[in-house]
Amino acid sequence: MIAAIAMVGVTVAGFSVQLALGRSSFEAPPLVHAHAVVFMGWLVIFLLQNILIATGQVRLHRPLGWIAAAWMVPMLVLGWLVTENMIRQGNAPFFFKPLQFLVFDPVSLITFVGLTIAAIGFRRSTAWHQRLHYCAMAILLGPGIGRLMPLPLLMPWAWEATFVATLIFPLIGVVADLLRNGRVHPAWGWGIAAMMAMFLAVQAITYSPVGTTLYEAVTAGSPGASVDPLAFPAPPGPPPGAVPAA
Repeated sequence: MIAAIAMVGVTVAGFSVQLALGRSSFEAPPLVHAHAVVFMGWLVIFLLQNILIATGQVRLHRPLGWIAAAWMVPMLVLGWLVTENMIRQGNAPFFFKPLQFLVFDPVSLITFVGLTIAAIGFRRSTAWHQRLHYCAMAILLGPGIGRLMPLPLLMPWAWEATFVATLIFPLIGVVADLLRNGRVHPAWGWGIAAMMAMFLAVQAITYSPVGTTLYEAVTAGSPGASVDPLAFPAPPGPPPGAVPAA
């Protein structure tokens, strides 16, 4: 329960800070709003599921779990569409390489879905079910955690640093197991291994001909086609009306 609150809190805090600083607004296109509603909806489901278990409401937990399973479909679709749209417009965040950004978003989502499906498969084994869900949720923390980190200062390793930050939550689970039980449940090993495999897959695709071919296919006929896929974009200029330094 505490872990669920912490995970949701980190994500909400990350997006709220950016909104408060004026780096994001509600004037985004409808596609981005749809993406936000669906992904924030998952946070609500995740937290509610933990509340239901903590309060012994198993009869409500189970049907909501099947709703959650179906909820992952629009998450996959909208996650890809938003990423593709940003890449085609040449609007990848300047602290990420465009090709890396194109690859790590969908690969992260696919890994999240895979771990969540595994957790559903182990729903009759509480220890496996909880820990696999926990690792899957840790993957989704990247955007929230990243917005709390000084990513421009972490270039050229901004994405790698964000990934390491998401590993903190499963590692906390490992430590908790050791303190509570004197041993580590094998589900942590599988969950962390899946996260590491995701990281290696992103790196392998990004720096291979497969990644280049994917980038060319996605950006064909768009402004993004003229962007170097493996070069960091230029940082944004000063906001309108800013007074230049003397």
